[in-house]
Amino acid sequence: LEAFKTFFSELPDAPGMAFVIVQHLDPTHKSLMVDLLKKYTKMQISEVKDHTEVLKNHVYIIPPNKDMAIFNGILHLMEPSLPRGFRKPIDFFQRSLANDQGVRAVGIILSGTGTEGTMGLKDIKGHGGLTIVQDPETAQYDGMPRNVITAGVQDFILPIKEIPKLLIKYSKNRNLKPIEKPIEVVKTKDQLEKIFILLRNETGCNFDDYKDSTVIRRVEKRMAINQITKLEDYIKYLQKNTEEVLKLFNELLIGVTSFFRDTDPFEILKKEVVPKIIEKKSNGDIIRIWIPGCSTGEEAYSIAIIIDEVNSKQKKNIKVQIFASDIDERAINIARLGVYPDTIVTDVSKDRLHAYFYVDGQSYRIKKEIRDQIVFAEHNLMKDPPFSKLDLISCRNLLIYLNIEAQKKVFSIFHYALIDKGILFLGSSESLGEYADAFEVIDRKNKFFKRKNLQPDKMPQLGYNFKDTLPTIKSTTVPVLKRVQHDNLAIITQRLLISNYAPACTIIDNKGDAVYFSGNTGKYLQPSPGEASLNVVDMAREGLKTKLSSIISKARKSKKLEVTSNVKVKTNGNFQT
Repeated sequence: LEAFKTFFSELPDAPGMAFVIVQHLDPTHKSLMVDLLKKYTKMQISEVKDHTEVLKNHVYIIPPNKDMAIFNGILHLMEPSLPRGFRKPIDFFQRSLANDQGVRAVGIILSGTGTEGTMGLKDIKGHGGLTIVQDPETAQYDGMPRNVITAGVQDFILPIKEIPKLLIKYSKNRNLKPIEKPIEVVKTKDQLEKIFILLRNETGCNFDDYKDSTVIRRVEKRMAINQITKLEDYIKYLQKNTEEVLKLFNELLIGVTSFFRDTDPFEILKKEVVPKIIEKKSNGDIIRIWIPGCSTGEEAYSIAIIIDEVNSKQKKNIKVQIFASDIDERAINIARLGVYPDTIVTDVSKDRLHAYFYVDGQSYRIKKEIRDQIVFAEHNLMKDPPFSKLDLISCRNLLIYLNIEAQKKVFSIFHYALIDKGILFLGSSESLGEYADAFEVIDRKNKFFKRKNLQPDKMPQLGYNFKDTLPTIKSTTVPVLKRVQHDNLAIITQRLLISNYAPACTIIDNKGDAVYFSGNTGKYLQPSPGEASLNVVDMAREGLKTKLSSIISKARKSKKLEVTSNVKVKTNGNFQT
């Protein structure tokens, strides 16, 4: 109540927005919030009734013992589908708000206990809306604000008194009208390319493959936040402000995801697709899967869980190797941890929570046997070498943000990466387009397709070279030394001594890809089957992966020497320390 009092006291009488309050309420008690808040605002306040149209300069309050959603600007009330203690009314409403209002949505999390609000804000931000969280230091209950901040899904962390001021400035500067005149589109495209140059120079990523409309919406959001009205002025601001370039970069990395997103396709995956993949495998074979654009890992874990549910009920010893990749390093780090707020109960059944997660405070942690099947890697789909010899590629709701030319490149990569009759799993709004002839339809509604083995002249062409070619790892421990004019006995002796007697080592780049090997690295590293990248964590032998991933992450952050001892590594069937 204190948070709401302060918030509405700072708002003007007619702010030009509608406000919807969703609280944790005792289902058996009538809410007094309508009467209590009337002293602090002149806006009309009402408890929501079913099928209420949302109007500006109104405040709407959820009634007790109801779930609420918004559809086409209308508030709908529903009977709770989960028992008290498992209900997540805040996330439920905010997710519907994100889907219904898109870039117009604003999600605010104020004082409160628990982990609710994190998933809802994640969806709002993913759809281009604004996300704000109360500064935990000013909150009576800091649980919800701190959980949002830990997940990194907020645009702003502010004391309550500052939030209304930001909202007013933001609403005045946010232009939500679509560009209509072709001449303006051409002019905008020219300016967007300048922004792409600044982004590429700072991050190495090229956003020219994104649809213009996707980029424009997110640029407009950043302009409104910075109170800039002209695109050319925003470009000048970017040129002078590296921090803003990075904020725009993070804004463009769309991370809308959840566990078992879209129920029907995952049911088909479990009942029809995965059993057929396993049926073709022999004892000891490996199922190889790639999930590009994996974001924070929910989809990768969902697929791993489904495969385990099917695999555990059959007699063959089939191993699973899942590669999950994204260009967003922050998202990949979250995915590697495998820890999610307790609000995932709305997406994950009780049986699956019990079977595949540990309770970790107010969070759920994925169990080790599932975590160990997945390699999370920072990877740019458009320019880094693809994984190959794959049984399944799941790429859902990434293609809708790419332009036609980029989509063509992606489909040619997928066709190359899949084995003959390998499965491609797309999102509900995506289609094959010009590549329909390269894949056979398995289930058009749920977006499952099978790779066709075409004649060489009809194969999709990659049409461009990847940034790097994959180097070859030589199995010999002593490198072949080519005598060059400048070599002398001391240099040759030094090389031989290092190769044979120095501890095995590899030098890696910032992405974790090996660029140099020395000594007998074969005891610790082995290439993954197929033409996978030289990511050192991917190649780590059993027992080494988790520790190696952890220490690389520590070294990146500390920029100091990091040491881990007494690691058990499995080599030639036995573990050594």
